[in-house]
Amino acid sequence: MLNKYPLWKSLMVVFLLFFGALYALPNLYGEDPAVQISGKRGLEVTASTLDTVKSELDNGNIRYQSAALENGQILVRFDNYENQQNARDTLMKGLSDEYSVALNLTPATPDWLDSIGAVPMKLGLDLSGGVHFLMEVDMKTAMDRAKVNMTDTFRAKLREEKIRYKRVAEAGNGVEVILRNVEDLEQAERVLKRVDPGYLFVDNEDKLSLKVTMSEQKIRETRENAISQNITIIRNRVNELGVAEPLVQRQGQKHIVVELPGVQDTAKAKEILGATATLSFHMVDQDGDVNSAVNGRVPPGSFVVYDQDNRPVLLKKRSILQGEHIVGANSGRDQQSQQPAVYVDLDAAGGDKMSRGTKGNVGKPMATVFIESVASGNNPDGSLKFKKEMEVISVATIQSRLGRSFQITGERSPASAHNLALLLRAGALIAPIAIVEERTVGPSLGAENVQLGLQAIMWGFAMVLAFMMFYYRKFGVVANLALAANLILIVGIMSLIPGATLTLPGMAGIVLTVGMAVDANVLIFERIREELREGKSVQQSIHQGYDAAFSTIFDANITTLIAAIILFAVGTGPIKGFAVTLSIGIITSMFTSIIGTRAVVNAVWGGKKVDKLSI
Repeated sequence: MLNKYPLWKSLMVVFLLFFGALYALPNLYGEDPAVQISGKRGLEVTASTLDTVKSELDNGNIRYQSAALENGQILVRFDNYENQQNARDTLMKGLSDEYSVALNLTPATPDWLDSIGAVPMKLGLDLSGGVHFLMEVDMKTAMDRAKVNMTDTFRAKLREEKIRYKRVAEAGNGVEVILRNVEDLEQAERVLKRVDPGYLFVDNEDKLSLKVTMSEQKIRETRENAISQNITIIRNRVNELGVAEPLVQRQGQKHIVVELPGVQDTAKAKEILGATATLSFHMVDQDGDVNSAVNGRVPPGSFVVYDQDNRPVLLKKRSILQGEHIVGANSGRDQQSQQPAVYVDLDAAGGDKMSRGTKGNVGKPMATVFIESVASGNNPDGSLKFKKEMEVISVATIQSRLGRSFQITGERSPASAHNLALLLRAGALIAPIAIVEERTVGPSLGAENVQLGLQAIMWGFAMVLAFMMFYYRKFGVVANLALAANLILIVGIMSLIPGATLTLPGMAGIVLTVGMAVDANVLIFERIREELREGKSVQQSIHQGYDAAFSTIFDANITTLIAAIILFAVGTGPIKGFAVTLSIGIITSMFTSIIGTRAVVNAVWGGKKVDKLSI
């Protein structure tokens, strides 16, 4: 029978529309201002911490909707932004530095929707705001690190060429190389000049030593590399956080701007992005007396670092390996002790260093040192001063010669091990950074522009609805139902896809999709009119109208979809936002304008004796 869908196809249309509406529903509930409290470096947040938070808020006469311990962190919801800001200030003063307190926007989605994974779609920074960080790079540490690399490289090169030297050490703004005789000096200078053309060599008056410094161009390159490599590493960390369409860019000579649109876990974002964590591996000094070292009598070539329980450990200054050689890290548990562990993978150079360093130390203890640089005031020139904090996280006996893969234990909790693995996997920062400014930001294009964007969608939608009803009468009503269903499906799919973000250009994509959906129905309806004018029956006209128009609609939408995919592949930021909504809109509009309207038309007119169509 013409124009009759089988029951399964009609049920499929109803189910997909219901499914889309269900997952679009959370967008009607909005968001609550909130404050999020989490422990730094995996510190556990407990019920007693929650009681402390409630007590601080009650003492400050700050009203809140709810305060709950969720997923290892505390989330406090408020009725307005003023209470949210006051609560953050109060809690930052009342809680210790071991806790991170951050502003947040939390979806007000009912529990029954949240239980099925229905969440509101993420909005870009230009629509809903997000988190803004301004970070400062410590250039002094970057230059100091460059001198350390020079020293290590020179030592390795001289040993490789079998040139005997007395000392290679940092001196002032460069490195001093002291040789045994004039012949060694001349040979060393020839060899070291081939290392890097950016180094400047000056013979000292004693004719037995060289002073090596960096040229102005080399200094600029070092600074540029510190910024660019830190930006790359921060982008890697943002990717680990799963933030859609982030902004990470340079600002000035030593600052980096990070904007995270629609980010929910701002406390973790602050901890991960601001951390400068890396590892260093040192042999334990078993010959020295740790108690004497604590009292100031530190053996030459050694230093004291405290562990997580504040116990001193005496270590050799010379490290076996630094964190820049780490290329992979994953958290898990030690198979024997079931303690939290981090599994580390090194690059080829790192594997060689670890192999050489542990070859002659089997049976001896090696310490894994966690190193972090934190801001500690300002220098006289106004720049940030950084303090290096070190902590021994494990001391283990070397059972056998280590290579490119090994594990470390000693983290307090699985969460702490997971965070450490994330930081190591994302890369150790070339130079320490500190968050000098943190704020939640509103729409970057202004509330007025956002409102105009919403008005454009509503006005465009309303005018199309009015035109279709006026020009195609009852069939126009069917087309309007399809348009409404199309908009619901777009919102539902955008909410369902992880990483999909609605931006202002994305709203333009939705407006364009509305027009394209109407275009498909216009083609179908005009074809039905043509069939009726040729004297065919109503049922034949409907059938031929849909069948004949399908190939034209399909071809036009496929070519547009290909263009949208190319835009997504080569575009960035707003261009991707436009491409995402356009692509989703094309697919949903084809479904609603062809299959959806056909289901309604078949249900109303299909298989019936109809003498005249209202079209």
